Amino acid sequence: MTLRPSSELLPALRQLIRPLDTHKGLYGSVGILGGASGMIGAALLAGRAALHLGVGKIWIGLLDSRLLVDPNQPELMIVATNQILKQNPSHLLIGPGLGQSQQATELLHHCLMSSLPLVLDADALNLIAQESEFQSQLRTRAAVTIITPHPAEAARLLQCPTETVQAQRETAVKTLSNEFCCHTILKGSNTLIANQQEIWINTSGNSALSSAGQGDVLSGVVLALLAQGLSAIEASCCAAYLHGSAADSWRKKHPNGIGLTASETYLLVREELNLQLN
Repeated sequence: MTLRPSSELLPALRQLIRPLDTHKGLYGSVGILGGASGMIGAALLAGRAALHLGVGKIWIGLLDSRLLVDPNQPELMIVATNQILKQNPSHLLIGPGLGQSQQATELLHHCLMSSLPLVLDADALNLIAQESEFQSQLRTRAAVTIITPHPAEAARLLQCPTETVQAQRETAVKTLSNEFCCHTILKGSNTLIANQQEIWINTSGNSALSSAGQGDVLSGVVLALLAQGLSAIEASCCAAYLHGSAADSWRKKHPNGIGLTASETYLLVREELNLQLN
């Protein structure tokens, strides 16, 4: 099914419109785990994207503990990784800048064993691909789980060449969703979104998104929409569409498509969301 904003997405997005009498506690309290040494920016990008897409409270557990505050986004609460679950978050995201250390492995185990809705990205997926125990935990999770692989990560999970994934993208996304009992966003040109019954094709987006950190932004957008009450498939489809549509709007002003950064993109996605709701 091809995503059409008016017929497929707007009813879901309208759930985000806020009444007059409200407070931050109604819009999710999320935990984000990642940010190993040299990759702190990935976790911050995911957190900033979630913040700009409306999440009420955000804790970020960084594996590199040297950063105590995000000076550009002090609304983000940076804590030790072992404190995230103690904050009683409503939803979790693990993976942006996670790395593959022993600490990362232990954090992933705790997330997979939690009863919370969970978004898995980046090295969380690479660790799952390497460990049969993680694969079993993923399959048997009772809570909603969304995975967001790019083609190479999908290939590792499926134990096949990346070229095979790209040549058979619909088969790959369906297999991932069925094999791991989750919702899947297979990134790339014409991103595919699947649950265990159906596949959706997102046609928004362009090559301007071929830059570092865009996947981290997308995972933060998915988390934000999920935490604000959209279903897993609604959050996945709307996030993919808004992320791509933001890049399409940007490219109208920059037709060569060069230089769009992830730090710009989450601001554009916020703009796109609000325009859709006008």
